[in-house]
Amino acid sequence: MLESFGVINIWTYIAGLVVIILAPGPNSLYVLKTGSTLGFNAGYRAASGVLIGDAILILLSYLGVASLIQTSPILFTIIRYLGAIYLLYLGGSLIYSNWIAKKGHSASPKVKQERVFRKSLMLSLTNPKAILFYVSFFIQFIDFNYEHTWISYSILAVILEVVSFTYLTMLILIGSSLSRYFRKNQTMAKAGNSLLGLIFMGFAARLAAIN
Repeated sequence: MLESFGVINIWTYIAGLVVIILAPGPNSLYVLKTGSTLGFNAGYRAASGVLIGDAILILLSYLGVASLIQTSPILFTIIRYLGAIYLLYLGGSLIYSNWIAKKGHSASPKVKQERVFRKSLMLSLTNPKAILFYVSFFIQFIDFNYEHTWISYSILAVILEVVSFTYLTMLILIGSSLSRYFRKNQTMAKAGNSLLGLIFMGFAARLAAIN
């Protein structure tokens, strides 16, 4: 049915999409961390940043910008290092806020929640793996002989966003459940945030080391 709208091998696309989305990455970990430390509403703020970031990358792919980035080594390297720097910043911030920053200088819960969307959006937009996904994987399921390929892109984008939203919702529910435990055990909360900070810094190092 969807072949008439320029979409091919839809079940292969969905299967590959689920595998890719379930693979641990900075976006999903940040949503889980936000849900566990700031609660349900903040978790959805983080999720909305990821979803909007994905939508922007899909639009850039449709406009050809993503392909331009892939074929320009200098531009792709710049984006790769920007992503690594941002991950390093997030990881360092988590460790600093847990063990070094003075309590009197910590941001209020309201301020933290306001920053969540911006941080998750930046994570999504500076993820070079996501750019490669939309260039190499996404377009395999579009019939470019179809006249209105924007419809094909839109169909695949909606499927991606629905699967992502479902998965991120699961992470938010898990995180919200963990938040009740962490409120009673601040030491474990600090240890968990610090471990996540180290994971973000590990992602940054791996991203910077890609040839």
